[in-house]
Amino acid sequence: MAQRRQHRRDTRTGTPYPEALAAFGERVRLITPDQWDSPTPCSDWTVRDLVNHLVGEQLWVPELLMGATVSEVGGRFDGDVLGDDPLAAWTDAAEAARQAWAVPGATELTVHLSFGDVTGQYYLDQLTTDLTIHTWDLAEGTGRLTRLPAELVDFALGEITGYGDLSASGLFDPPLPVTDDASPQTRLLALTGRRDGG
Repeated sequence: MAQRRQHRRDTRTGTPYPEALAAFGERVRLITPDQWDSPTPCSDWTVRDLVNHLVGEQLWVPELLMGATVSEVGGRFDGDVLGDDPLAAWTDAAEAARQAWAVPGATELTVHLSFGDVTGQYYLDQLTTDLTIHTWDLAEGTGRLTRLPAELVDFALGEITGYGDLSASGLFDPPLPVTDDASPQTRLLALTGRRDGG
């Protein structure tokens, strides 16, 4: 999701980040031992790779909100951050990130991302959108709970619509066509090159 765009916050209040953490965590808890090597809609990632990515993203949050730059953090969160207990790794990282965002004024901080400085609010919204999309990826990879909470879908759809064609970043497949009566979840996933199987 690392991409600049005009970031408008005048039509919504609040970001459902805690809800996005909860939705992803609910699906992590449903992973069975034989599913960690299963494929996901992210073609290069297994279920374990996907969870590892999201744990890593949450581990960055306290560091970046304290003013660290990407180069200062360096490779601390590269590689396997799940260890022998992926659920515990997710739970600990998610809780630390949630607490970091709960500090008053966190959304007004300047955050140093890889492509430049942004507001904390921009970073929070980007994290929430990424969590929402990857929650569906994890659900598809495990075959469990593929319908996302409407609040998260509506939020992410509002964010993704403002990004334009995400395939230009090289991180997403081209958008897929959808019918006029497609559900919000189907439209959201289509914008990221994903086909909703639900």
